[in-house]
Amino acid sequence: MRVILASGSTARAAVLRNAGVAFEIVRPDVDETAIKVAGQAAGRTVETVAADLAAAKAETVAGPVPEAIVIAADQMMECGGEWFDKPADLAEARQRLLHLGGKAHRLITAVDVRQGETPLCRQTGIATLTMRPLTAGFIDHYLNRAGESVCDSVGAYQLEGLGAQLFESIEGDFFTILGLPLLPVLETLRRAGAIQG
Repeated sequence: MRVILASGSTARAAVLRNAGVAFEIVRPDVDETAIKVAGQAAGRTVETVAADLAAAKAETVAGPVPEAIVIAADQMMECGGEWFDKPADLAEARQRLLHLGGKAHRLITAVDVRQGETPLCRQTGIATLTMRPLTAGFIDHYLNRAGESVCDSVGAYQLEGLGAQLFESIEGDFFTILGLPLLPVLETLRRAGAIQG
């Protein structure tokens, strides 16, 4: 059975690949900014907008391939009521880490799995991460070691690597933090016969 990951995220692809799932990648053509702006203007919650984004990605990719199982996800970050996008460059990543140091923030990850127009799984996971207080010197050291790859993460960190050094505590599912709530996705694939049961 054909399984498609509707995402350009290397982290999501690694999570699925490491779990032994065979899949192909199709990047969805979705205007994420427009969906976020419309959601904020309508007073929607960050959880709802993350789910809207995942659904839009899944629908876009699933339309032309109704026989395939399409997995789409989106992750948003919220701190103190403010929503954040991925940093554009290392300078913005530095500002992001200065802002997050010593504070708790939430990562909201929504997944939408469907076959054609039929939803198979829609789920939203939330993790709360508290960064330890960070000095500007440590942030510079961290960014020098981690490099541009931090800009692939909305929080300017990758918890599975050097980013672990930034945190004081973490509450929530590890896979949700990585950008794909894996366990419900695997259960959905098993039920659909796409992987061994």
